[in-house]
Amino acid sequence: MRKATRIVATSFGFIAGIAGLEHGYFEILQGNTRPASLTFFASMGSPCVPEKVWNACEPAMTLLPSFLAAGILTVLLSLLIMLWSALYIQRKNGGSLLILFSVGLLLLGGGFFPPLIGLIGGVAGLQINTPVKSGRPGPLTQFMARLWPWPLVVFILWVFGQIPVGYFFNDFLQSNMAYGLLLILVTLPLSAYCANAYDTRRQENTI
Repeated sequence: MRKATRIVATSFGFIAGIAGLEHGYFEILQGNTRPASLTFFASMGSPCVPEKVWNACEPAMTLLPSFLAAGILTVLLSLLIMLWSALYIQRKNGGSLLILFSVGLLLLGGGFFPPLIGLIGGVAGLQINTPVKSGRPGPLTQFMARLWPWPLVVFILWVFGQIPVGYFFNDFLQSNMAYGLLLILVTLPLSAYCANAYDTRRQENTI
């Protein structure tokens, strides 16, 4: 089993579930009302103003014509994603089902970034039980293996750290949010790649 890859898959799935819970909670608070647009709306209702808040009031989409229904189903699916990622991601279809759950999270109302995180976690999950190719790892694999687990650490610190930073320094974070999004988009695949490289090098060292 690729242990580092499993850590990435579990972490990404669990974080996607936590973020999905947040979206679902705020949608439930808006009650049994219809979103102004099903393809793009703010999970956080009034008095949150998307143009004035660093997180744009947690944008999302849904196939359901009710905030309440979308929120309830999003919360339930998010809990399932967290449970699945923590306990079953290493199973034969663990990664595939996490990918499926993440698509469902997108369509129900779990935002845009939580499903993306879950999708990459699911892709990593597909590799957990994949045999490591024999042969000495190349220079790039060796280098990426040495970076493990720091891309994942940076990703986790930023995902959770941006909340207090945004609370106390909203204007600063809002004006620099493009860099924050770039950091997430870079560390997501980089974490999975470094984990795969680490597992490859580790397997080679045990032969």
